Amino acid sequence: MNYTSLCYLERGDSYLMLHRVKKQNDINKDKWLGVGGHFENGESPEDCMKREVLEETGFTVTKWRYRGIITFVNTVCECEYMHLFTCSEWKGNPKPCDEGELEWIKKAELKKFPMWEGDMIFLDLISSESTPFFSLKLIYDNEKLISYELDGREQKPINDKAHKVI
Repeated sequence: MNYTSLCYLERGDSYLMLHRVKKQNDINKDKWLGVGGHFENGESPEDCMKREVLEETGFTVTKWRYRGIITFVNTVCECEYMHLFTCSEWKGNPKPCDEGELEWIKKAELKKFPMWEGDMIFLDLISSESTPFFSLKLIYDNEKLISYELDGREQKPINDKAHKVI
C-alpha cells in the first residue's frame, strides 16, 4: 500500500501544475498533476503535503484545506491512498522541480491537458463548495478509468471526457 499527498496551489483562476517529464519509470509520465509525493516515516498527511510542496516548488504553504482522500486502484501498480489538498497561501521563491516542469494553468483550461481521467473528477469536486470533504475511489485498468465511487456510492460517467458527479 502506498500513501501519498497531492496539493493544488491556487492563485486566482489558476492552479500550479506539474508536467511530469523528467522522472524515469514514472506512471505519471507526460501527465499534468498537482504537486505531491510519498509519505516518509512518521508523517501525517499534512506533514507530507507541506514537505512535498516545499521540495517540488520552493514554497512553504501557510494556508491549506484537506479536501479528500482518494483510493487509487490500478492493475499495473500497488494500491495508493492519496490525501488531497488545496493551498491558497504560501511564502518563498519558486525553484525548478526535478520531476518535471511547473506551470500556472487556468482552471478552465485544465481538461485540455493530458491527465488521469479520475483527476478530472476530483478537480470538479474541489471546485465545488458543496463538497467540503470526500472519499473517492478510482479503479483503473492501466490508464483507463473503469469505475469510480464517491463516498462509497458507485458513480456513472456522463461521457468519456467530461465527468460530473451524479
